[in-house]
Amino acid sequence: MAAEKRPTGSGRPPVRAPSLPEIRAAAKRLNGVAVRTPLVPLHSFETTFDILLKPEILQPVGSYKLRGAYNWAASLSEEERARGFSTHSAGNTAQALGYVAQLFNVPARSLLPEDAPKVKIDGVKSYGVTPVPLPFGELLDFVFESRWEMEPYSFLNPWGDEKMLAGNATIGLEIIEDLPNVDSVYVPVGGGGLIGGIGSAVKALKPTARIIGVQSESCPSLYASLKAGGPAWVESMPTICDGTIVPLVVDEMYPLLRQVVDDVVLVSEDEVKAAIKRLLLGNKLLVEGSGAMSVAAAIATPAEQRGRTVCILSGSSIDTDKLMAIIA
Repeated sequence: MAAEKRPTGSGRPPVRAPSLPEIRAAAKRLNGVAVRTPLVPLHSFETTFDILLKPEILQPVGSYKLRGAYNWAASLSEEERARGFSTHSAGNTAQALGYVAQLFNVPARSLLPEDAPKVKIDGVKSYGVTPVPLPFGELLDFVFESRWEMEPYSFLNPWGDEKMLAGNATIGLEIIEDLPNVDSVYVPVGGGGLIGGIGSAVKALKPTARIIGVQSESCPSLYASLKAGGPAWVESMPTICDGTIVPLVVDEMYPLLRQVVDDVVLVSEDEVKAAIKRLLLGNKLLVEGSGAMSVAAAIATPAEQRGRTVCILSGSSIDTDKLMAIIA
């Protein structure tokens, strides 16, 4: 249920969709840094392969976040890079930023929710990032009150930086290059940076392709916002899809998401767990809850409704205990 009278923006202008020249420039920067992930058929005992996987879990950091983080960092001036990097992140963005910081030999830190999964906190530390745990309310105050402007390091806004979006958009560029006749692309949604980038590229190259956002029933912020006709909060519940627990769509992101997203599908905890297990046992791919949402949504949709489908596997950070329980 949507919550009332809460801030949904910091007064920043609407985020602009990256142009095709900007996306192609990002692709050149990422050449040799990020993996150009293939399209892999979802394992099936049938002979038709109408669901293809885009396994961004094959990136060096285990998630798509490397694309946006590197393009952002590479676009900074030398002086800005020398200050080091910071962000706010549940884990994957921080890990990617730490990896990129190592490439540029600068320090990095990340604000993150104090209840972030241990596997993600350990991952952040393993990349040399200093974690700064905060209560979720304080973390949102940091965003809405633009406290990031006081950060001693150059700050990456993971919900709406345009250079980051252009980096994420390279995924859409690759999809169209590899599958020009794609009908639907299923994308996990948290803050909207992934679907905003992919949607911008796909819509520019093939406007008839449908961009389907996927959220957990436990945190349907974009679903609620599109239903309400504007940015909205939701009361989030505990979920295995912890990487996409963002209970709001911020003002500056909403216009772009409304422009490029055709629909939002909600998935249950059981559907996501089944998708994780299927990907692990069938495709031998280890995918976290948020990363498996796209597959959960696609297999629940009749093939005639979605057509030739690509599912983004966005990340692979999952606690061992959770994974063992799902397999068992």
